[in-house]
Amino acid sequence: MSEHLLSTPFGDVPLTIDEGGEGKPVLLLHGGAGPVSVSGFAELLAGRGNRVLTPVHPGFGGTARPEKLDSARGLAEVYARFLEEREIENATVIGSSVGGWVAAELALAAPERLEGLVLLDAVGLESAEHPVADFFSLTFDQVVDLSYADPDAYRIDLSALPDEQKRIAAGNRDALRVYGGESMADPTLKGRLAAVSTPTLVVWGEADRMVTPAYGREYADAIPGAGFRVIERAGHLPQIEAPDALLAVFEEFAASAGA
Repeated sequence: MSEHLLSTPFGDVPLTIDEGGEGKPVLLLHGGAGPVSVSGFAELLAGRGNRVLTPVHPGFGGTARPEKLDSARGLAEVYARFLEEREIENATVIGSSVGGWVAAELALAAPERLEGLVLLDAVGLESAEHPVADFFSLTFDQVVDLSYADPDAYRIDLSALPDEQKRIAAGNRDALRVYGGESMADPTLKGRLAAVSTPTLVVWGEADRMVTPAYGREYADAIPGAGFRVIERAGHLPQIEAPDALLAVFEEFAASAGA
């Protein structure tokens, strides 16, 4: 892990980045489950000739969040500044869940830095027909039931966690509420997505019931030229339940986007 202090319109933002591998840059943005939810996939990507940068969204993983940094759009501006300061170009950004929303905003904020955009079961789109499940009204077990193709394989007893992990989990939830809001949607996003010029692939777990594949198709339809792929035997976190299948889909897309 490395620490960066970025000067932004939101003040000085401390950013923790895990970096591994060498090759084409991939910015991997985690969702509400925190950085652990993408760490295994980051290792897979790094082992396949990619330079993988995995930031911890400020407020997650026990990190600090400046008070003024309070939206997915703002977080995208932070990552745009990071890419600029590090002089990173031709990056593919992969975003999971709320990280997908941030990734979509990043494609609008810094298209000149990106080569490809991959949205994994992303939120952010307001949909009357296929709304995101009301996350903050659900128990942890209910979230697990809706998030996985095989929920029992990923069920844990939160009460048995060490106090430090409980504190981090509570902080993650608070940060998710700040960035995503109660509805996990921005009414302006759908219209703005028409301006995305980065080659885009929208990927969805077939068994995702938190954010359904129909919502994913709506997301893809809002982005000019975007592809849409469904991963079988996976739910809201295909990078956890079907990492090899997701890796194959990513590599096929990356080869075409970089051609």
